[in-house]
Amino acid sequence: MHLFLSVFIKFFFLLTPFFVLTMFLALTKGMDPRGRRLTALRVTLAVAVVTLVLFHFGNLIFEVFGITVDSFRIGAGVLLFLSAVSLVRGRAGDEAGQSEGDISVVPLAIPIAVGPATTGALLVMGAAMPAQDRLVGSGALMAAVACLGIVLVLSAHVRRLLGRLGIEVLTKLTGLILSALAAQIIFTGVRNFLGLGGS
Repeated sequence: MHLFLSVFIKFFFLLTPFFVLTMFLALTKGMDPRGRRLTALRVTLAVAVVTLVLFHFGNLIFEVFGITVDSFRIGAGVLLFLSAVSLVRGRAGDEAGQSEGDISVVPLAIPIAVGPATTGALLVMGAAMPAQDRLVGSGALMAAVACLGIVLVLSAHVRRLLGRLGIEVLTKLTGLILSALAAQIIFTGVRNFLGLGGS
């Protein structure tokens, strides 16, 4: 149970649900409630598929490209930290822009929900997790994705409840938590790379 909760919390903040919510609201502004709900469900499904693939095939990807988990930890941690800084400074959404056609997969699922930093963190966490814990990890990951989906499906209610200021505060808080997670990933990668301890 402790493993499930620990992994769930990490994945929940990795998916930056409140930042995704702000972008979702901006990109679906002209949609009717039914269209917004369908888009939210498609985003959730796309995020679930992408994150599961990244989580379970990290070791294979590392073997194909001949890189170590710890070198990837350092790179992913740096990217995650830069994303966290963008969230705190309120600039992460500047490059998202507007998109024509179906927006559920691109840009909402990729790269808004699952960007380069989240991809790196998922690869590292999946590759570092013992095989016997993968099922629990997958369940925690899907629970985090489901929470993201619930936030998006209820986006109109969440916006009314929290207001613009409330969502901005939660987005910045997410950035602060991600910066701490990034620092831990970088520290673990550097420590293991230098042979100063186990993962």
